[in-house]
Amino acid sequence: MSKRIVTFGEIMLRLAPNGYYRFFQDDQLQATFGGGEANVAVSLANYGMDAAFVTKLPAHAIGQGAVNALRGLGVDTRSIVRGGDRIGIYYLEKGASQRGSVCIYDRAHSAIQEAQPSDFDWDAIFDGADWFHFTGITPALGSDLVEICKEACVAAKKHGVKISCDLNYRGKLWTREQARAAMTELCQYVDVCISNEEDAKDVFGIEAENTDIYGGKLNKEGYKSVAKQLADRFGFEKVAITLRTSLSASDNDWAGMLYDGENYCFSKEYHLHIVDRVGGGDSFGGGLIYALLNGKDSQSAIEFAVAASALKHSIEGDFNRVTVAEVEKLAGGDGSGRVQR
Repeated sequence: MSKRIVTFGEIMLRLAPNGYYRFFQDDQLQATFGGGEANVAVSLANYGMDAAFVTKLPAHAIGQGAVNALRGLGVDTRSIVRGGDRIGIYYLEKGASQRGSVCIYDRAHSAIQEAQPSDFDWDAIFDGADWFHFTGITPALGSDLVEICKEACVAAKKHGVKISCDLNYRGKLWTREQARAAMTELCQYVDVCISNEEDAKDVFGIEAENTDIYGGKLNKEGYKSVAKQLADRFGFEKVAITLRTSLSASDNDWAGMLYDGENYCFSKEYHLHIVDRVGGGDSFGGGLIYALLNGKDSQSAIEFAVAASALKHSIEGDFNRVTVAEVEKLAGGDGSGRVQR
């Protein structure tokens, strides 16, 4: 029987100009949906897993559109609570070459941001579950969401559910001090921590030495140190770190590392020519959860997660619309992009 994964967070309406147009360079915006934990659930559903997404959405046509988008991709939406007045929105202008992408949030007073702990029956939600995933974005939405995330973690532990968390610091949502206080409390429940070179520093003040993320210089020894510091502080079973070297908005080098308490496993590095990088970290998380739940060893798990995420950078929208076979093919060394006949 397929392992069951529950993810919890905010799904937003994404409004973006066509292609690489700037805002209002033309009079159209493309409407899709996306959000950290929803993106992870979609990845897992694509891989044939039993993936559920939990949130609160208004009971109007736009809220239903988000539910339908997830349901259409195989995500279990039965535990989505309906209520509130609005769905969060984000406006995305995709960057290219030396012009960076721009993301503008309009998510204050969304249904999930104004949700109450009483909205969610975590004991029922985690019945039969194997894994729970959330990100640092969700508790950043407000003090009630910190409490809801804590109640979810407590219930998950009670049900013997593994917990993963992507630190995902968002400076537009809360301060470093608020993030550190909340995430220090929540991380005591977490088994698998996912981070990048900036999140560990922003949230916990843990940073890799001799690394310049803007100048294209990564130091592997520094990331070993970051992973070990995180694991030692919180008792994580595993720490995964994504390693992005941003050469421009269009070209990145992409790799990852997984520390399992004994071994530091580095993936191969991919040179990405980017179509859409939003959701890249979420596709990494989805790949990692799939690999770990399916018994892959640490090296195979990090190779799968990084390959999954490399493919996401070629796909428009937040969701990673790829199969296990496609990820395995790339992880196995075929990155040629040749036509498949």
